[in-house]
Formats: sequence, structure tokens, C-alpha cells
Amino acid sequence: MFQPSNQVPGQPTPLSVQDPAALMQVDKKEASVVVQDEVKTGGFSQAESIIYYTKKLQDDLQMMGMKIKQHEDNIKLLKSQKHKLDDSILDLQVILGKYHTSTTPKIEDDGHSRRKSEEETTEKILQHEKSAAGILWQLKTRHGTQAALLSPIKDVVGIVGMLGKVEDDNLSRIFSEYLGIETMLSIVCKTYEGVKALEVYENEGCIKKSAGLHGLGSSIGRTLEGRFQVICLENLRPYAGASVPDDPQMRLDIIKPSLFGRLQVYKTRADMVPALPCISDGAISLDGGMIRSTGVFSLGNREDVDVRFPKLSATSGLPENYLESERQINELKWKKDKLQEDMKSEQSLLDNAKFNFDRKKQDFLKFLADSSSYVTQHQLYAPQSRMTPR
Repeated sequence: MFQPSNQVPGQPTPLSVQDPAALMQVDKKEASVVVQDEVKTGGFSQAESIIYYTKKLQDDLQMMGMKIKQHEDNIKLLKSQKHKLDDSILDLQVILGKYHTSTTPKIEDDGHSRRKSEEETTEKILQHEKSAAGILWQLKTRHGTQAALLSPIKDVVGIVGMLGKVEDDNLSRIFSEYLGIETMLSIVCKTYEGVKALEVYENEGCIKKSAGLHGLGSSIGRTLEGRFQVICLENLRPYAGASVPDDPQMRLDIIKPSLFGRLQVYKTRADMVPALPCISDGAISLDGGMIRSTGVFSLGNREDVDVRFPKLSATSGLPENYLESERQINELKWKKDKLQEDMKSEQSLLDNAKFNFDRKKQDFLKFLADSSSYVTQHQLYAPQSRMTPR
């Protein structure tokens, strides 16, 4: 508030400012008068700083408050979207639950069929009793989970023929034929150290029959003969750093470490012909056509590879809307996970914005206290004409 003091004729009326915020309530003309008077009294820089920094701190606080409001609105929106996804997922799960309740015997039959297919593949591997895969699987059959603790094979992931599954017999036959029996019986290891543990050598470079997989084979009465193929996952091409373009799940664009690479699958041989310029890593057709690589064709009758990939649970009896519901559930769950990540990020931004706001608020209050002390000690003068009440 402005308070006139005892006036001496011919002298300006002194004004005292009790509230520093009043500096911001003076209009531009009054502010210019204050500045002019301050120039005369030598206090121009202090008064100008008070007005400038008061306005600046107020603007900063307002901007920070708007950011806090924005993050709060974003979190509110994300929570609303998450609730809608939860409801949609629940509705679809209810539909699938009703189907499972009405078709329990069929689902049990599917599980039995899958187990039977895996057992058939296991039996075929065991028939190759002198192969590395046959010995490895024999150890697993005899010793169960303890076999995985044996030093030579503790790094082994499995056998190629047991690491993949297909939907029907035809695909199993075609893919197995494409890879060939040697690859189907290949052992897969995590690291190169695991590869070295499978076979140990004497000083002359001869295989040490009492160690590695050879030694384990001898312990169960099996002699490992011939060469065997081992795949080392550690030595496969690493991740390049990008994601698959336009992929709704944002999957990493990893060079596929599988044995099929960019193998293409067509319905018929005739369908493969127009696509020849686009085939780089091989192609197969459901009627038996096979291209090993660019310009290399496999002709003649099909080769019957006894070790084949096991089949998945049968899905041919499932209604189309069931499979579509499963797909929708998976997609909604992915969206939900993405929303939760966004909510976590927004919450972190909100916490940081509130922290900065509180710190700036303390700076503002401290500035007001300091400037109030200054204004109290230095009276600001204005001409008599400016004392006319409004």
C-alpha cells in the first residue's frame, strides 16, 4: 500500500512499499516513474532487478505448474486406457473359458497327441544309438535331470530335432528333409566353452576317448562313431540395434539364428517360380519343391528323414473365432504392457516436475523475503501528481 508522509511544499511525497508484490501491481507509467526516481537516487539497478526477477520467477512457476498438470492428465488418460484394456481382455478370456469348459475332452486329446509326437521323435533319436545325439538322449533317459549337471553336457541346450515344433505332419516332413538328418541330430550349445567340453584332444590332436561325450558314451556302453555337428549360439551374429519396421510388437530386428535363415515357404512348386529373383536363402513348397540356395535346386523323390520335428497341439478343430480371440488377447496384453511402461515414465516425469516446482517455489519465497527487506530500508519516491487516488 502507498502511504503519504508529512509533505513539505515543493518536495515530492515519499512512498513506502509494505508488500513486495505491490511492485507487480504498479502499472507501466508508475513503474517508469519509479525507475526515473531510482536513477536520481542511485537505486535503479536494485529496483529494476526486483521487478524483473519477480516476474521471471512467477513465469517459471506458472510454466512448471502447467507441466505438472500435463503429466497428471497424461497419467489419468493412460489409466483410463488401461482399464478399458483390462475389461476387453477379461471379456475375451470369458469367451475362451466357456469354450474350454465345453470342450475339455478335446483339449486333453490335443495334449496327449502332442506328447505322443514328442515321444516318437525321441524314439527316432535313440535309434541312432552311436550318434552324439543318440548318446546324449540316452543319458537324459537314464539319468533324467541329473544328466544336465554332467560337466561335458551342462552347457547343452538340446537336439535340433527336439527344439522346434510344427503344426502338421507335412510341414514336419518338409522341414526335416530340408535340414537333413545330420542337422536334425545336431547338438546346440550356449557357448564355445560348451563346444570344447564335448570333445577333448590328446597332445597329438587325437580324440581322448575317455573324456567329453566320448567318455560319457563309453560309460553307458555306447561308442560314438563318426563326426557330429554342434551349433554354438554364442558365435551367431549378434543384435544390430534396430527393431522390425512397422511391427506392432516392436520386436528386435535380430538376424534369426535358426537353421532356416530366410527360408521361404510356398504352396506349390509353380508358386516358387515367379519368386525366384527374391529367393536368397532357399525355399520349399508344400508339395515337395525345394531350392537349397540361389540357383541350387533339389529334384527327384522326397527323402524320408526319420527324425522329424514334433507336432504342436492340434488346432484344426478349433473354431476360427477362438484363434482370433487368442490373437486379440495377446495383442491387448502387449498394449497393456506398453501402457504400463508409459505410465511409469510419466510418473517419473511428474515426480521430477514436482521436485523442480518445489525448489523454484522456495527460491521465489526467499527472493520475496530478501526484496521485501530491501524495499523496507529504501523508500521509493514519486511526484506529487502520482499521489492522486484512483
